[in-house]
Amino acid sequence: MIVLILKLILAHLIGDFFLQPQKWVKDKEKKKLKSVWLYAHIAIHIVLLFVILWDLSYTPLILSIGAVHFIIDALKLMLQKKKTKRLFFFIDQILHLITILALSVLFYIGDYEFTLTLSAQFLFLIICASFLTSPTSIIMKIIFSKWDISKLTKNNESLKDAGKYIGILERLLVFIFIVVGHWEAVGFLITAKSVFRFGDLTSTKERKLTEYILIGTLISFGIAIVVSLIYLKLNNYV
Repeated sequence: MIVLILKLILAHLIGDFFLQPQKWVKDKEKKKLKSVWLYAHIAIHIVLLFVILWDLSYTPLILSIGAVHFIIDALKLMLQKKKTKRLFFFIDQILHLITILALSVLFYIGDYEFTLTLSAQFLFLIICASFLTSPTSIIMKIIFSKWDISKLTKNNESLKDAGKYIGILERLLVFIFIVVGHWEAVGFLITAKSVFRFGDLTSTKERKLTEYILIGTLISFGIAIVVSLIYLKLNNYV
């Protein structure tokens, strides 16, 4: 059962965060149920579930998850407003997770033992590492949508998406350092980033930009640390 659930969560992460371009999201928000990308998104999820599970006996479960996923996404598009996008994003993800857990139990509660295996450990490791990449970047983007920082960074030249990839790398490094038991390396990483950022903060003398960078750094490292601790805690029960 655990392996099945982990595979379903992995498929969800890939479908929702890695195989859904931003232009699809914008088109869905604009056209809602008339957007062709809404249906393409659901189709990709269903195909991913078939590929990752690789067993046609799971067809009823896969189609059920796909149908509920469509209902949740449709309701989100119809009900959310500009001011409630962040709230509905998190509600949407929580509902998808509940759907996976509930339907897995409903369909296969009697067929699996609740024990973690080596394959389950590997899947859990992949899920944690994957979550710290694009999914966390999107979550942080949703959180920061509360503030308009375009004016603060208007004249600051930088590589396209550089901040996104820097954040992904730092979170993965934090995850690796904690998993292998080297917390001191996390402190070194935070210090190194602070040194590099010091020049930016002193040159701009912008309090808002300073606060933005500080909040972003703390959230990024905080999420990485929490995910790492969750992984270590659950892994101890194997």
